[in-house]
Amino acid sequence: MSITWLAATTQSRFPPVEQATEHGLLAAGGDLSAQRLLDAYRHGIFPWFNKNDPILWWCPDPRMVLFTDQVRISKSLKKTLRKQTFTVTFDQAFEQVMQACSAPRDNQPTDPDNRTWIHEEMIKAYKELHRLGYAHSVECWQQNKLVGGLYGVAIGKAFFGESMFSFVTDSSKVALVALCQQLQRWGVPLIDCQIYSEHLASMGADEIPRSFFIEHLQQLCHENEAGGVWQIDEDLPASS
Repeated sequence: MSITWLAATTQSRFPPVEQATEHGLLAAGGDLSAQRLLDAYRHGIFPWFNKNDPILWWCPDPRMVLFTDQVRISKSLKKTLRKQTFTVTFDQAFEQVMQACSAPRDNQPTDPDNRTWIHEEMIKAYKELHRLGYAHSVECWQQNKLVGGLYGVAIGKAFFGESMFSFVTDSSKVALVALCQQLQRWGVPLIDCQIYSEHLASMGADEIPRSFFIEHLQQLCHENEAGGVWQIDEDLPASS
């Protein structure tokens, strides 16, 4: 199956997601403008590519998702939450979180300099989404030091997770639990996790058919306004 090449104009549209390859590759080219990125996420598509390579757009089948009311908290994680080892915040260190997430890891494309797909071009694009109120970060702090977190994009009642990091045991898990707790309160039922990982599966994420995922997005992304700066409710168990 041939890949659709997009022109670097906003009029260049994505093909139907059913045209993606077996591995989920749908299109190449285009740009990382805010308008393009938001259009991609609304259709279940996300960018993933090496530095200096063409932009690649993906929509895999099946799709890994986490329903916010089904996040799994292990006994050891419950103990960590009770100890209040970490302080969790939202949108306080967005670029720092992206930089921390850029450390190389398994099963992700890297460029010849051994850097991950979260390179300068991606950071610039998502900083703009953050400025516009669409991209958000969750920070996990220990003694005023950033030790874990995640970031993603929110449109309507859907959150599209992009990446997470952990410098201290359980820190990224605490960040994810806090996000699920807060999103539940805001009526956001679903976090897109993109592709399978054992870590996310251990937290309750599961794979669903792409068609089912797209149906969810059609219902959840009808609210297109940006959410502004996020704040976590102080009474949530994971916020202390």
